[in-house]
Amino acid sequence: MGFWYLLLLLIGIVLLIVGAMTKGVSRSVKIVILLFVFGILFIFISLILMLPGSSYVLDELLKIR
Repeated sequence: MGFWYLLLLLIGIVLLIVGAMTKGVSRSVKIVILLFVFGILFIFISLILMLPGSSYVLDELLKIR
């Protein structure tokens, strides 16, 4: 499971870098904002999932049994 969380973190970092390097004003502004939002979201989720006890929290939230 840690591999997928690390992959999510790396995708988030790549999206932030691509969003920061893109320069434009019109349509690309919307793309840059989306890349930043998704990048920050992916990084935040992956860091939360890497915390100890996160599997218990996910189990309680999803109630898969």
